[in-house]
Amino acid sequence: MIILYADDDPEDQEFFVDALRQIKPNVTLMLASHGKEVLRMLEGVSARPDVIFLDINMPVMGGKDCLVKLKSTANTKDIPVIMYTTTSNKIELQKYLTLGAKDFIVKDHSFQRIKSELERALSQM
Repeated sequence: MIILYADDDPEDQEFFVDALRQIKPNVTLMLASHGKEVLRMLEGVSARPDVIFLDINMPVMGGKDCLVKLKSTANTKDIPVIMYTTTSNKIELQKYLTLGAKDFIVKDHSFQRIKSELERALSQM
């Protein structure tokens, strides 16, 4: 399995990576720090990711704009995107589902909770 994860916060990246490694130790992980980097990475890869996790608030290009671009591009529109965010605003989260996100995970300071949310999300792949 190949996972692409975009987040500009190094601590959040480390938390995510540690949880993911416990769930799927053999996963291939690609890391980006903003949406434009995600789009550039996808231009040059022969093996597309099986799923993309996007933080919403990132510099250069945020998760929303990246999601819209991914879902409007022929070779990336079918890649499942899961929004990974600090917001728990149900209206905002529903907006991302309407834009094409498959799911969302609300960031938490509990390692066990993040791990269980990742397990839940990945079990749907």
